[in-house]
Amino acid sequence: MMTLLGTHLNSARLKSDFDELGHIGETNEGGVSRLALSNEDLEARAWFAGRIEDAGLFFRDDEVGNLSGILHSPHANAKTLLIGSHLDTVPNGGKYNGTVGVLAGLECLRAIKEAEIELPFHLEVINFTDDEGCWQSFFGSMGLTGTLDETHINDIRQDNGSFRAALFRAGIYPNRFRFARRDPDSIAGYLELHVEQSDRLCRNNTDIGVVTGIVGRTTCNFTFYGEATHAATTRRERRRDALHGAAIFITRMYALIEEFPDGIFNCGNVVVKPGGFNVIPAQASLRVECRHPDAQTLKTMERRLVQLAQTCAEEGKLTLETEVVLHRSVARMDTGFITRIEQVCQRMNYSYERMVSLAGHDAQILSPFTPSAMIFIPSVNGISQTPDEYTEWEHIEKGTTVLLHTILDLAGTGT
Repeated sequence: MMTLLGTHLNSARLKSDFDELGHIGETNEGGVSRLALSNEDLEARAWFAGRIEDAGLFFRDDEVGNLSGILHSPHANAKTLLIGSHLDTVPNGGKYNGTVGVLAGLECLRAIKEAEIELPFHLEVINFTDDEGCWQSFFGSMGLTGTLDETHINDIRQDNGSFRAALFRAGIYPNRFRFARRDPDSIAGYLELHVEQSDRLCRNNTDIGVVTGIVGRTTCNFTFYGEATHAATTRRERRRDALHGAAIFITRMYALIEEFPDGIFNCGNVVVKPGGFNVIPAQASLRVECRHPDAQTLKTMERRLVQLAQTCAEEGKLTLETEVVLHRSVARMDTGFITRIEQVCQRMNYSYERMVSLAGHDAQILSPFTPSAMIFIPSVNGISQTPDEYTEWEHIEKGTTVLLHTILDLAGTGT
């Protein structure tokens, strides 16, 4: 039990919640699989709803399946401060990613309610639907901010029938997603506690990461077209090998990234057609992701990548097709929130450092919509989204403490 400005963070209760939730979707390897809208995710949602009701909080669900617990302010027309993250996971992922932020948020609401503190804003802990992108990345946060559109559910390039069926099974009606949008004037801001997922805090023995921004991301499809002919009988000078061109492109791409120290290029799949071991590949398709914390540099990386692909295609007498399939802008966290988080760390005598998030989060979607901030806690050895993902309980307590004090600081100013 920890006394904080008249409140009590019940660490034992928070730990019990964490352990219980960790059994929902638990895998033989010690990880957890709660893919969005799966049976395991629906069970976790029901568990979370039960915890909200047990705490005497107001329960809310919206038209994109976001689940919330709300501690109402005595001021009926007050704005709402959102806190939270997500309970869904990748297949056989870790027990900390996303979960920590939701459960810490719930504990903050319970602690403030039990202390009978009247807030100048409504305080809402939220579990966003499909953060991880089993069906549509950031489905819940995009729905809340009004950035979800028809193409995210009815994409003409692919059959999304199974996605719509999963939504219906969860009681989410696809044709009503627009009603999930909140009025930005009704929102006071968004705070998200999250494990870092990288090793900077762990390596530096730092308690808290104060996130200043989130990297921008662009995902591109590149398709190299050649000619399928007999591998043994086609003269070397006549070969138009699509896979060879794609392989050269990938190799040069990883050399190119050395010009952008804070950037990332990644290619995780190549599809080759017709796929015969004795037939020259006529088509090689690959998807490449670019990431960088600076918007202008990200644009430069995108341009250089396309130019490189075109050069590789020309050298191999190939044709090239490019398509941008996703772009997420660089996100900047609110400077006022950043200052408050740092002040809390100073008062608590917690070590902290500013950092850019290298992974995407719901705060990236919320930041253009409302003032947003993120609090990072260390991931041991930077391991994430695997059963080996681990964060020391001491750091979960410290992160929850910083989240609570930041909320109370904001309440003290009437924000």
